[in-house]
This record gives sequence, structure tokens and C-alpha cells, in this order.
Amino acid sequence: MCDRDHFDEDLKKYVARGGVTRREFGAVMGAGMLMMLPQVPNPVAVTENDVEVRTPDGMADCYFVHPRVGAAAGVLVWPDVMGLRPAFRQMGRRLAESGYSVLVVNPFYRQRRAPVVQPGATFNDPAVRDTVLKLAQGLSAQTHVTDARAFVAWLDSQPAVDRNRRIGTQGYCMGGPIVFRTAFAVPDRIGAAVSFHGGGLVTDAPDSPHRQAATSKAQFLIAIAENDDERAPNEKNVLRETFANAKLQAEIEVYAGAAHGWCPPDSAVYNEPQAERAWSRLLALYSRALA
Repeated sequence: MCDRDHFDEDLKKYVARGGVTRREFGAVMGAGMLMMLPQVPNPVAVTENDVEVRTPDGMADCYFVHPRVGAAAGVLVWPDVMGLRPAFRQMGRRLAESGYSVLVVNPFYRQRRAPVVQPGATFNDPAVRDTVLKLAQGLSAQTHVTDARAFVAWLDSQPAVDRNRRIGTQGYCMGGPIVFRTAFAVPDRIGAAVSFHGGGLVTDAPDSPHRQAATSKAQFLIAIAENDDERAPNEKNVLRETFANAKLQAEIEVYAGAAHGWCPPDSAVYNEPQAERAWSRLLALYSRALA
């Protein structure tokens, strides 16, 4: 998960593996570099808007992008701890160009509108780290559930969303457990739930995300960073056993050589080959589970 100690460990390992020097790593993080994602083959034309979604706790600022013509399966995207920003808009647009109606949310709307940090800000900066971690501490299992229900209901109210198809949800880092709780909160609508380098999926608490997700009706894709697996090597086994016992389909894999945070294109540990492999598995799951 994204925390101070984990970040320092990741940095040491990434440097040791020959990725970049510590100074170069910091420079990339500080520059807020945004890699361009590969183009979608035969992309559909899309419409994009900043939108406001009413929840029990206020108005959430979000980004909504969908095919320009017709209705498509809805997808709810939960960003990582750095929040809604250009990288996640880019990923949302790419998914819409593949034929989905995508809502990318600002999970921190109760405290601050997006972007919650300035352009070029980096988790490598202690001040930025403290800011986003404090924002994350304002969320809870209960806010995850109430937000999920509000966002799914909003998607279902949109003409661009096909209500005859189930909804997909995907999350990154701290968004992983929120994805699990979304599947739990709206079981009749969520058909696919995807966690990319999610943290805190398995805990000892009665309301642990993995226990709640096991009561859903979704199919799961859980893409685990190699260094996250090194820190919690039994978590994948718990997840496999939990979903097998619940008779839920779950693709659970450790992505070799991929560090925590490898999927967003503005991450210093962005790993394009493994990110593209994870994205291809996402599209395969949505194609099958959201029909």
C-alpha cells in the first residue's frame, strides 16, 4: 500500500535493480512525467465532461467520458492516493475509446476538489505525501460503500450507460479495496471488479475488503505488484481460497518485475509492458463479464 515506509522500500529496490539512480528517480517524480499511452485500435469517438455527482456527503467532482453515439456498459474508476489527475483522465478516455462509459471519481471530494495536488507534484515529496495520506485517512469502509452506491446510481441514470449490461469497476493502490467494497455494496449491478496493485485487500477485520467482496456476484481480476507480494506473500493465497470458497471467478496474478504503482502512466515506476498486459486482461474481463 502507499505509505511512507513502503515508498522508501520501493525506491531502494527499484534503484538496486538498475532502473535509475536515486537522483534520477527523484527528478522523474518531481517532473510529474506523463507517458502517452498506446493508441486504441479503431477507437470510437467519445464525449468527455467534468461532472458533479451528489452523494450522501456532498457533491463529488468527477470526469465522465463515453462513446459519442449510443449507450455502453458503465465503468467506475477509483484512482490511487494521488487522486483524480491527467493520468487518470487519459486512462478513462482510453477505456471509453474501447467502448465503455467511464466515470473517474475524486475520492477526496469531501475535503478538496481535484486535483488535490499541484501539477508535477510527487509522492517523493514529504509534504505531498503527508497531504494525500491525510486525505486518505478521511475515508473509511463506510464512505467506500456509500460513495459506491451513489456513483453506480449516477451511472445508471445516464443515457450513455446501457442498464441492460452490468457495470465494471477498477481501482489502483488505495482504490483496490474500494473496488472490492463497490462489488459488495451493489452486487446486482457490478459484474467485474479489478484491482491494480491494490493495498489493504486482506485484513483481520470483520469488514475486510476480501470478506465483503466474497459476498458479491462479480468476476475479479487482481493484479499484484511483485514488491507488494514480497511484503505480504500469503495474501494471494488468502484471496484465491476466499474466492474459490465463494465460487466466484478470480484471476489473481503477481506481475513479475512490476513495482507498486506500475500502471498509471505518470508513475516513476510505470512499466509499460506489464501495464499493457494488465490492461489487456482488464478488457478481456469486461468483454466477458459485462455482457
